[in-house]
Amino acid sequence: MDTNDMMAEIRDANLSYLMLAQQMIRADKATAIFRLGISREIADLLEGLNNAQILKLAGTNMMLARFRFDDGAILGMLTNYNKDRALSHSHAAILMAGQPVEEIA
Repeated sequence: MDTNDMMAEIRDANLSYLMLAQQMIRADKATAIFRLGISREIADLLEGLNNAQILKLAGTNMMLARFRFDDGAILGMLTNYNKDRALSHSHAAILMAGQPVEEIA
């Protein structure tokens, strides 16, 4: 994959993420904040973006979405369930809910 292809894939992923995030925020802001792992301030900003702003933001050369967890235990709970998948996912959600939200630095 060459650089141009990679940049196009990043733009597509960013656009999909931004559109989904905005839709989630408009449908149920509190749930979206929890599921996206963002602050209310960021949610308000995303909610207010117009289409031109979303396209401009999506065109950046870096991924806007990132993994919410740096802890291998949470990743393990989400991928290596043995008996009760729902319980494992619930436990991971509880642990992630305790993590601080992302903020613009």
